[in-house]
Amino acid sequence: MAGFSPRVLSISTPDQAVTELVRIGVDPGGVGMMHSKMLTRCVHLPALQCRQANILKQEMLSLGGDAAVARGTVACSINQTDVVLIGTDKQLQKLCFKLKAQPFGLPDLAIELGLLLSNISQLPKKWVTARREFSLERPLIMGILNLTPDSFSDGGRFIDPERSVEHALMMESEGADIIDIGGESTRPGAPPVQAAEELARIIPVIERLSGVLKCAISVDTWKSVVADSALSAGAEIVNDVSGFNFDPRMASVTAKSGAAAVLMHTRGTPDEMQKNTGYVDLMSEIADGLRSSVSLALEAGVASERIAIDPGIGFGKDADGNLEILRRLRELTGMGLPILIGTSRKTFIGKILGREPLSERLFGTAATSALAVANGASILRVHDVRAMRDVADVAHAVLQY
Repeated sequence: MAGFSPRVLSISTPDQAVTELVRIGVDPGGVGMMHSKMLTRCVHLPALQCRQANILKQEMLSLGGDAAVARGTVACSINQTDVVLIGTDKQLQKLCFKLKAQPFGLPDLAIELGLLLSNISQLPKKWVTARREFSLERPLIMGILNLTPDSFSDGGRFIDPERSVEHALMMESEGADIIDIGGESTRPGAPPVQAAEELARIIPVIERLSGVLKCAISVDTWKSVVADSALSAGAEIVNDVSGFNFDPRMASVTAKSGAAAVLMHTRGTPDEMQKNTGYVDLMSEIADGLRSSVSLALEAGVASERIAIDPGIGFGKDADGNLEILRRLRELTGMGLPILIGTSRKTFIGKILGREPLSERLFGTAATSALAVANGASILRVHDVRAMRDVADVAHAVLQY
């Protein structure tokens, strides 16, 4: 099955609706007629055949909804078109039923669309690691422990093993569910670190913490040799900023250990990633990249219940892109996997506030964290554990009320 890759669109204003319709090439007259309808449920389908798109258009109209297609689709004068299905969840469920009897592979779309609608209606309830099963009934807090001299926020503060162990224990006492330990900075422009140096920084600390921490240990690395040693030392989660793309052995190492995986989207290595932050369709490219990473994990034998995804705030994205991700984060819930968000103290927050010092980004981080939870995040990666534990719990309580 080739796969249709349907994705729910987050559209809350007429201008946002117009942007999506123009993006796929809808006739200007159609834009005027359809944009007001798009404040219901919208599902994006990329690169369909015209014959498929025309059937979808007819079926949605018969159900009282609509489907936006590119100019030239009806006459099949173009090779393919993106489609935006526009309707209520009930209408889209009925569409799934009707597509089962249609040709051109549309029964397969019915399966994918039905799964998407199921995923967005109910966030994941659990996340399984090598050593435990996390309940996602409330958001998880992942505390950051950088054992590096050059991390953007706390570089050099926790190089000393005694101090790093003390800080990890403090974060646990403040409400951290996970301690994420990294020995290589992934800040924009950061130079690469050799695996031997990375191992020398993190393994002694992981070994000490694995005997005293009750919460989980995650290793922040993209290198399979580092992940393998860290997992043997007591880590149970692999947090890979490359989404299993930089090291071809990472997926198999993770699968063999039974560890959980956080798969992040990025564009390029940290030393190069901020040189190209322009996107034709940011959320579509992120979703496609994450699907590819998830496929690598599944093919290697990592169970889906062990996978979380991260859209990569600040990794190959500019400030506007980071804001767009936060606003449209719920689009990624259609993948049916826990979503991790890491905005803590990042540069775009300082840019918005006009404040350079990292110490003045706490409340900006709190705002982004609350909005992330409201838009579907299950895990927050943070420096300030006590404050963000409170933010996550209050945001969650509001959503459950």
